[in-house]
Amino acid sequence: MREPVSALPGARYSGIVTVAEGGLRGMIVLRGDLASKPLAKAVKEATGQALPGTRQIALGKKGAVAWMAPDELLILTDHATVGTTLSKMEAALAGEFVTLADVSDARAVFTLSGAAARDVLAKACPVDFADFPVGSLRRTRAAQVAAAIWRSAAEEFTLVCFRSVAPYMWDLLTTLARPGGEVGLYPAEGAGTPR
Repeated sequence: MREPVSALPGARYSGIVTVAEGGLRGMIVLRGDLASKPLAKAVKEATGQALPGTRQIALGKKGAVAWMAPDELLILTDHATVGTTLSKMEAALAGEFVTLADVSDARAVFTLSGAAARDVLAKACPVDFADFPVGSLRRTRAAQVAAAIWRSAAEEFTLVCFRSVAPYMWDLLTTLARPGGEVGLYPAEGAGTPR
């Protein structure tokens, strides 16, 4: 059996920000009634996290859970244990009206880190990154590609897209991160008004 590989293994570029392919991630799409107590319990057991608020992601050491829509969550876990996590969630939610799907190998993950990460993303996405604290998440477009983006740290963003468009996304992000492309849209946190 072949070992799984990520979309662009080890890809890394340093420009005005560092763009890196995020490697293998376990990802499970869960659709159902987010007000369901059994659903909340199953998510907590799988990730160690409570359900996030609207357009938020709850990040932790055991896993993460991202709000994707009023009836949809994205569960993030270790790629090696995604099958076990999925089986446990299916068992825990056997009586609930939910769907669960392992989408790990259908997605690509990229991280952008550095002080200009918001500026780089703003060049491609119709999102106001001025009010986008750590833990915020948006489903949007990055140029011509559907993506989910969350702020994973003060100077780091994570972007997930379909694996089939990973080369396009890589080319887009690395082009936008080239030196000389600084735009100064977003000053450092609390540093005053944009230039």
